[in-house]
Amino acid sequence: MENLMTQLLQKLGENPTREGLLKTPTRVSTALKNLTSGYHQDLNKIVNNALFEQESHDMVVVKDIDFFSLCEHHLLPFFGKCHIAYIPNGKIIGLSKMPRIVDMFARRLQVQERMTTQISHALMEVLLPQGVAVVAEGQHLCMMMRGVEKQNSKAITSSMLGVFRDHLETRHEFLELIKR
Repeated sequence: MENLMTQLLQKLGENPTREGLLKTPTRVSTALKNLTSGYHQDLNKIVNNALFEQESHDMVVVKDIDFFSLCEHHLLPFFGKCHIAYIPNGKIIGLSKMPRIVDMFARRLQVQERMTTQISHALMEVLLPQGVAVVAEGQHLCMMMRGVEKQNSKAITSSMLGVFRDHLETRHEFLELIKR
């Protein structure tokens, strides 16, 4: 990857041997490996048996989970907040696992729409809850720095499964909770 980055710098008209760029190919390679580390993660290893029997049927919400990702169309960052809720069906998950699942899917070349759906389906798979809701709010540098150049726009995506899809009042309760 470092050789490719050196070639890219040359194609951009830069001198990769000048002082400020000498270590850039290594730094970019390291950064890209980190930003795409989600490809090498496994959902079951992330959950790590942190599922607990619990006869609760009340909504569990974790909101304002920061995420950072790379747009698969331009390789530019998009970032924002993710809000997740589920209604248990005999099992709950360790709260820290939800941000880890968000990171697993965010740390890939991504589109926000797919990332949101992947998070909700992963939680449905491991928890088998009554329902899952995921809302992601993202700012996309591909829209802010190039193209339409709109700095204040946000993309909001949602995925509602189970009771969040089937029961309007459950969906509204979740949406009200994440507004606060």
